[in-house]
Amino acid sequence: MTERSGVLVIGASAIDTKGTAEQRVTLGMMNAGRIRVHVGGVARNIAENLARLGVPTTLLSVVGEDEAGAEILAYTADSGVDVRHVLRVPGADTATFVSLHDADGTRILAMYDMNIMTHLTARYVYERRRLFQQAEMVVIDANLPERTMQTVFSLARRFDVPVCADPTSTFLAGKLHPYLPSLYMITPDVDEARVLTRSDITLGLGPIELAKRLVAAGVEIAIVTMGEKGVCYATQQVSGHIPAITTEVKDLTGAGDAMTAAVVFGLLEGMDIDEAVRLGVSASSLTIRCRETVCPDLSLQQLYDNLVI
Repeated sequence: MTERSGVLVIGASAIDTKGTAEQRVTLGMMNAGRIRVHVGGVARNIAENLARLGVPTTLLSVVGEDEAGAEILAYTADSGVDVRHVLRVPGADTATFVSLHDADGTRILAMYDMNIMTHLTARYVYERRRLFQQAEMVVIDANLPERTMQTVFSLARRFDVPVCADPTSTFLAGKLHPYLPSLYMITPDVDEARVLTRSDITLGLGPIELAKRLVAAGVEIAIVTMGEKGVCYATQQVSGHIPAITTEVKDLTGAGDAMTAAVVFGLLEGMDIDEAVRLGVSASSLTIRCRETVCPDLSLQQLYDNLVI
């Protein structure tokens, strides 16, 4: 048997362009602001966070043979992620995410181009099945094509490796619904959790009830994020709420990805779910203090130093 080590992360890599207005936005008009460009993508962000926490991490993703793709690969490799299995597609545009924010940091509009993800095929993933055999855990985002997602879960069952999923958006979250009984962990926000549990907003279910519904559907660990209100979580044995850490907000992008990565780190280290979620909240807090999508100096020491809850 191959000795298992580290995490296999599968999903999107992108260039993030983020604009924040200097004053309250006037729609339909020119607005002065600060515009920044960073390396991003949900799966890639999670992989970078894991690597910065010292977890051996392999990324299975796709970029174009363009300047943006080269930048993503170089930056991600420098952060410690194994990018040797990232597919480069000639003639295709690397994925792009654009986010516009009001002066107080509130997101006004987000837009993405993830067409390149169609090249991350089921066959491409299957040909790299040994990566599943070697991994302690698999983490995916919901940008994966349907057949590719089917192959991921099939290989995970075959090699008995747990799968964690980030639903990514309300538009994509429903793709994960058929796989809830196969998931070790899922980390939706409240709106994504409603999509996953098919719970109408009029039911008035709170985050803890939504987390419990996900567990009842077969997920082992459900973590529902609530922004400035913190997170709720549930397993078959326990449930709870961890409040957010009060901090200066510079950019909210990537906070959920950091939380997912830190929780995965904690679980791999054998922590109880309560302690692992506290680490996740700490990682999220550190990330929103940074202009970058992933905090460039993230470390385990920082997580614990920031852990005041």
